Amino acid sequence: MRKNIDVEVETGVIEKYRRHPNGNGWVSAKARVAPSAFISETAYIESGAQVGRDAWVGPGSWIDHDAIILDRVFVGQNVHIGQGSLVDRGAHLGSHARIGRDVRIGADVRLERDTRVPDSTDVGFETLGASARRAHGLAA
Repeated sequence: MRKNIDVEVETGVIEKYRRHPNGNGWVSAKARVAPSAFISETAYIESGAQVGRDAWVGPGSWIDHDAIILDRVFVGQNVHIGQGSLVDRGAHLGSHARIGRDVRIGADVRLERDTRVPDSTDVGFETLGASARRAHGLAA
């Protein structure tokens, strides 16, 4: 488990993570999370990350630096979303999914439980056909 509360510096104590009022998860002071998003108690949102309106981040999940989670995205339990990744509106990421760095997941895409998406992959955008979605463990 990470050190959650404070980081001390010469000038005093600064806040590294703060509790999000809706769900009580840990949010970096340098992240932007919509007030209507739900961040589960043991979830972490790192610096530079953005979480949109009505998004739900499950317990034990980790949204890495500079990742963008748009509106109405569901992130299951113990999901890791890599640095610089984008998850478009309405996507559903099943529990224990591992999303690499710089991945783009299209709107309304559904990833099944335990899905692994390699770095720099586009999933569910027009450039990716149905056979490629099946290869990444996506629901039809």
